[in-house]
Amino acid sequence: MHQIAQHLMDVYDCYFTPYYADGIEDMFARLGLLDFTVLGGRHRRETDAYLQQKKLKVDMRGDKHEYDLVFTCSDLIIPKNIRNKRIILVQEGITEPEGVVYQFVRWLGLPRYFANTAANGLSNAYDLFCVASEGYAEHFIRKGVKPEKIAVTGIPNFDNMADFKNNEFPMHGHVLVATSPLRETFRPDNRSAFIKRCVEIAADKKLIFKLHPLENAPRAIREIAKEAPDATVFTHGNVSHMMANSAVVITQQSTSTFVAVALGKEVHTRLNVAELKRLMPIQNSGTSAAQIAHLCQRMLHTPEVNLNQAFGKARRQQTLPEGS
Repeated sequence: MHQIAQHLMDVYDCYFTPYYADGIEDMFARLGLLDFTVLGGRHRRETDAYLQQKKLKVDMRGDKHEYDLVFTCSDLIIPKNIRNKRIILVQEGITEPEGVVYQFVRWLGLPRYFANTAANGLSNAYDLFCVASEGYAEHFIRKGVKPEKIAVTGIPNFDNMADFKNNEFPMHGHVLVATSPLRETFRPDNRSAFIKRCVEIAADKKLIFKLHPLENAPRAIREIAKEAPDATVFTHGNVSHMMANSAVVITQQSTSTFVAVALGKEVHTRLNVAELKRLMPIQNSGTSAAQIAHLCQRMLHTPEVNLNQAFGKARRQQTLPEGS
């Protein structure tokens, strides 16, 4: 969101807020019961720290001002105070497989967040959905997203993955394991068996674990110490840089798997690598944020009744013509 706003701040007043909810979800978040999600815990603390570090203008929960346009990177929750606003949804990363819970959410009309990122894009509460690639556009359309609401722009965090090779991470030639918070999000995970498999794959290479920010880190560290006592464990750090310097990458269900595939690493994952290649975010040398900001400007100057006419034919473009 910050990368996009940097292309708009000279002209528009841009405010930021940590992700928030209404009703019972908000109550649970305030009680600390949702600290394993982006509504609290480490994610919330690090969001607050980032906003302060970058000296960004903050409007907590978007309560202080009336806004012409709202950006969000998840529509699993659409707060009440933005439902009558123009919204641009930006794909944040990989979407999870459509498992049993996803099917129940679709069939029974349960809250989308129960299906986690598998339900991204299904709210239909936005005016425009900026997605990572043509493969993802087809993926979302198959799930019911309206084609006229999709723009293939690439996504800012994963549109220049070759640049991850330029880093200061000191280790090289290791086996990097990027874990996923499966248990924290109520999904099965035989972590002991997974760690043992990682040890087998690593053989005589140095084994490094990078824990997902949402994981129960003390528990994960204890489990790794038991099954892989010589491994190094990181709870913080840039996983993409760790991958760029690695020889082998092991993941569970992580967006960062895209980085490993794009950089040609030996990859071991629960995900379908052929499908990842089809869905791979556009590599446009880091211009996705500028393209999304350009669409924002067009939207702000287009009457709402003309949105479909103005965007319908252009939304599936990977690049925008000059002056469009």
